[in-house]
Amino acid sequence: MELRHLAYFVAVAEELNFTRAAGRLHVVQSGVSAAIRALEHELGAELFDRDSKRVTLTDAGIALLPEAQATLAAAQAARDAVGEVAGGLRGTVSVGTMTVTGILDMPALFGRFHAEHPAVTIRLSAATSGSAGLVEAVLDGRLDMAFVALPGRPPATLAVRELASAPFAAVVPAGHRLAGEREVTLAALADEPFIDSPPGYGNRAIVDRELAAEGLRRHVVMEVADITTVPAYVRHGLGVAVLPSFALPAGDPLTRVIPLAGPPVAWTLSVATHACRRRNAALRALLAIAGEFVAGEERPPSLGPD
Repeated sequence: MELRHLAYFVAVAEELNFTRAAGRLHVVQSGVSAAIRALEHELGAELFDRDSKRVTLTDAGIALLPEAQATLAAAQAARDAVGEVAGGLRGTVSVGTMTVTGILDMPALFGRFHAEHPAVTIRLSAATSGSAGLVEAVLDGRLDMAFVALPGRPPATLAVRELASAPFAAVVPAGHRLAGEREVTLAALADEPFIDSPPGYGNRAIVDRELAAEGLRRHVVMEVADITTVPAYVRHGLGVAVLPSFALPAGDPLTRVIPLAGPPVAWTLSVATHACRRRNAALRALLAIAGEFVAGEERPPSLGPD
């Protein structure tokens, strides 16, 4: 069994499309198809169900995928270990991020890392499914690390290091009945139409959790993936919002920002990795400097390299 065949299989399994997998691998599609056929012949089982409309994994393919990902990761770790001894870090680190990270200066982080380790490739991807999708990608091996905002206790297989936190506040239109209040409770907002991120985003889950703890539910009338644009929808009277401080409007006469009353509610930026998977030298180096590029909010005590 060749590593190349496993790499082609993983690409098709993750893309569920032979054409996209070929593009990702920078090879012709016929080469990918031939490699998959050879692997299926060697294993004595079909790995994909194919028809004119879609590609899906068979039971055999589902069983093979995590093993193939682990094998490829181990092979890359072996290459990285040799490269480290030979001089200088090499390899690839796959990093996931939310569509808006707010308090993390990501270009500066990666610029610094590239200056120190130019032979390491950073493969950056943004998750339109929010932190929940990023955690899933870390756990199944598609990402080496991810910047996430988690609403509660992480799964045991996820290693999480908090980098910074940002308190939540309410945002209402300037003419709203609560606009003159010095502070407001979540309970006072519960019956209002809300504008928020889609399900799966950390900020959405945190507010939902806080309301549920008081036995309350809210009605989200509009879901917006880019949290920094939410105040514009509030400005035009489409609803209210509860946002972390980095997404609050500044100097907007058509909205009012009201601190939340009661125990503090905060959005926390964390970096997540797989708890059981070996971290190569490049990943360790990137984790070691990640916290240096968080600014403007409360930062936890340094926990050292992850």
